[in-house]
Amino acid sequence: MRNSRRVRVRERWARWALVVCLVGVRGETAVAEPAKLEESASAVRFPGLGEPGRLLELQLDVEKVLRGTDARHQIVVTGKHEGGQLRDFTRRVRYEVEPAGLVEVSETGLVTPRDNGKFQLTAVVDSGEESVRQSIELEVKDFRSQVAVNFPNQIVPIFTKLGCNGGGCHGKSGGQNGFRLSLLGFYPRDDHEYLVKEGRGRRVFSASPERSLLLLKSVNALPHGGGLRVQVDSPEYRLLSRWIAQGMPYGNENDLRVEGIEVFPQRRRMSLQGDQQLRVIARYSDGSTADVTPMAQYDSNGKDLADVSEGGLVTTLGMTGEAAVMVRYQSQVGVFRASIPLGLEVDKTPPVRNFVDELAFAKLKSLGIPPSGVCDDGTFLRRAMIDIAGRIPTAEEARAFLADTDPTKRDRLIDRLLAGVDYAENFATKWSAVLRNRGSQGNHRRGSFAFYGWIRDSLYRNLPYDKFVRQIVAASGDVNQHPPVAWYRSVSKIDQQVEDTAQLFLGIRIQCAKCHHHPFERWSQGDYYGFSAFFSRIGRKNGQNGIGEEPRIFHQRGLASAKNPRSGETLRPTGLGSAALDVPETEDPRVALAEWMSAKDNPYFSHSLVNRYWKHFFGRGLVEPEDDMRVTNPPSHPGLLEALSKHFIESGFDLKQLVREICRSSTYQLDSFPNEFNARDTQNFSRHYPRRLSAEVLYDAVHQVLGREPSFPGLPPGTRSVALPTSDVNNYFLTVFGKAMGESACECERSEEANLAQTLHLMNSKDLQEKLAHKEGRAAKLVGDSERDDSAKVEDLYHWAFARPPTGEEKKVALEYLSKAKDRQKAYEDVLWALINTKEFLFNH
Repeated sequence: MRNSRRVRVRERWARWALVVCLVGVRGETAVAEPAKLEESASAVRFPGLGEPGRLLELQLDVEKVLRGTDARHQIVVTGKHEGGQLRDFTRRVRYEVEPAGLVEVSETGLVTPRDNGKFQLTAVVDSGEESVRQSIELEVKDFRSQVAVNFPNQIVPIFTKLGCNGGGCHGKSGGQNGFRLSLLGFYPRDDHEYLVKEGRGRRVFSASPERSLLLLKSVNALPHGGGLRVQVDSPEYRLLSRWIAQGMPYGNENDLRVEGIEVFPQRRRMSLQGDQQLRVIARYSDGSTADVTPMAQYDSNGKDLADVSEGGLVTTLGMTGEAAVMVRYQSQVGVFRASIPLGLEVDKTPPVRNFVDELAFAKLKSLGIPPSGVCDDGTFLRRAMIDIAGRIPTAEEARAFLADTDPTKRDRLIDRLLAGVDYAENFATKWSAVLRNRGSQGNHRRGSFAFYGWIRDSLYRNLPYDKFVRQIVAASGDVNQHPPVAWYRSVSKIDQQVEDTAQLFLGIRIQCAKCHHHPFERWSQGDYYGFSAFFSRIGRKNGQNGIGEEPRIFHQRGLASAKNPRSGETLRPTGLGSAALDVPETEDPRVALAEWMSAKDNPYFSHSLVNRYWKHFFGRGLVEPEDDMRVTNPPSHPGLLEALSKHFIESGFDLKQLVREICRSSTYQLDSFPNEFNARDTQNFSRHYPRRLSAEVLYDAVHQVLGREPSFPGLPPGTRSVALPTSDVNNYFLTVFGKAMGESACECERSEEANLAQTLHLMNSKDLQEKLAHKEGRAAKLVGDSERDDSAKVEDLYHWAFARPPTGEEKKVALEYLSKAKDRQKAYEDVLWALINTKEFLFNH
């Protein structure tokens, strides 16, 4: 048997060059051809912003007063052109200072003081026979004043900028090589103690600062795992040295504190391969400001769109879209957004069917990216059924839909799918995974099945989303009374309840704030533990009502509160970004949490859900990742996200209506085949982005095309993998194709990436080979069908696999192959094997 299988494998490989032709040209280009089009598109010179025209004037933006020895101010020089365009000239001008000697100005536009006094700074652009000049009056003050260095405001930012207190160096838990700092300097008092009091005082030596280990290691004069971090003649070195010489002061409680930062410019339309210098201003508690550009940290959220240097120079690459740059200084964050247009005239778009199209196409027009056309009926049928119902259409459904001439048939299909059980099962599997519904074996089986059934039935009945969430978060009783109680079995600890609730229902990853201030957001430990107070009065008893280890959840009377472990402060229940709530001892604080989340003015609840569902249908969220919604990770389409959220709230949190609105739009129905202009677009939805079928949908689709039913131990025959009650069912196919295992609240558990193991499994799996050759499989039934000829049978196979008839060339190749085959059973097996190994079958496009 083993040898015969090897022969069959060799036969399939030998026939590969022939049978792959069965899919024709269309089957592969629908998914794979964009890469080739990118190459041709890259050779086209797109207008972008277009020619700016003659430079009319320059605008200089810089703080007017440089105060103190350590001041360094960044100039931003903007050129205004006759066409109205604004372009950055910071590094393309010549700087003149009068009188000389008071400051130095680098080629990057960084102004460093050298003495007190007023001076005139002039930026000059030499343009042909004439020059464009702009001057500004500035002043250096307090240059010679020996002001005490403030440790939190001046020293800690150096460690952050140089990476010393990062998670990969001394900022990680336990530090590194005997020296630790708080992560990103969020706890400067701890850092001061580590530096001054630990290490027997060897780290800093005020009698001779240059002999301090802190400086010797940072300049690499002594062995240092981090290598050279600072130059001896740099401003950072001089400031550290002066701080040590002053006796390492910390500062006073009434010293200034940074309360926010401002990034200039906040937005800018930029050309492809263009650049823009940023300027960062810190706002202090007394209302004063200071330029902190050199010490701020910068990070691009779109690495394929724009890079940013350590000094804040943003450089766009060859992609069009919206790039966001996160700026961080101490615990404050800001964002710069760059719009990078392709610059083409978009005068025609597919039909505008609703507000989704209005806003999506308006974005494409502003960027000058022509969208693809609307997909054909077969593609839409297959796409909508996969996305809504979690399955591919049958051949009968495909023929009926293609033959239907009613112009409203797409809308009717959406309504029919939303009314069916398949929709409820498909989305129940999605929710069951992120709600960590595991336990297919042992004592938890009953509760897991009950929880899945509740999720499925709630979706089928179209339970409003706010009530759906309320019944999970505020669940009480046992699984017999209320199945969502099973959620508290998977999230049995308060930190899990806090973090899953925030991530799932608010789109906020608050995990970092448990131990320290969130590095990319405003959330502090106080926010984390104030939120955890909602879960502080949960009572739990196990083994109730004869259902093993399933919990019984109830409200324990008492005042809901939580203690911040660092400050010791007792905190009342507090919604994120909101005021603390007064929850009576007799009321369950989780009910108050549900009411706060679902309030119409909550800025997170509805935004999170519509973004999560948008990603389900488009493969990419308006905010990506879909559960990481923060100021420093802005949406690609802010107006569209806001409009969808508003529509969702006004509909009464109607999930089916949200799906209906998305799927009826022309934006959803665009062809995945790119035109010569949008092949490189990955975030503006100018076309549909192909993505591999999920593990469950693909497993069911393979069985459907091969004419077999999937089977799972302990479940009724014919149970779809999309309808599996729990996430931890053991199946090799589902595992290798990236099924989510329900171990976290993150949808990132599910993988749609392709790998070699998947390819080999589809080509050479014993299980699939047996299903291909099964005596009751589709190949055998086609051979035994004497009423239809091969032409009709080939058409039938294409409708099963692709929801479309074969092209003339595809049919010709298939019929020629079948006519020459000596073993018709094997020939039909080969045709089926070829079809399920094509990209058109494996991808939702």
